[in-house]
Amino acid sequence: MDISDIQEKLRNFSRERDWDQYHSPKNLAMALAAEAGELLEIYQWLTEQESNNPDDKIRKQTSEELADILIYIIKIADKLNIDLVDSVNNKIAINEKKYPKEKAKGSAKKYTEL
Repeated sequence: MDISDIQEKLRNFSRERDWDQYHSPKNLAMALAAEAGELLEIYQWLTEQESNNPDDKIRKQTSEELADILIYIIKIADKLNIDLVDSVNNKIAINEKKYPKEKAKGSAKKYTEL
């Protein structure tokens, strides 16, 4: 299944429930932020070690929140006719220029500080 298949499945899901009327880019972006907050909540009080080695419950919760986040990302892109694969490839190219490996390797500094 690729992104266009998922978009079609999500369109049908929304259409069958008459939810498309609520799915403006603004509303979807707010829902995306809420879901990202739910993901953050899962990890909020874990140690670094616990977050790197989550138990089955944390992994399941993470999987569900990541799915919600991805659904909203895909829906926003669909609403705005944005090709996510092209967008990701373009952003990687931009980041390669901002963060050349010679300067950025092993550093957490922002590109303006390299």
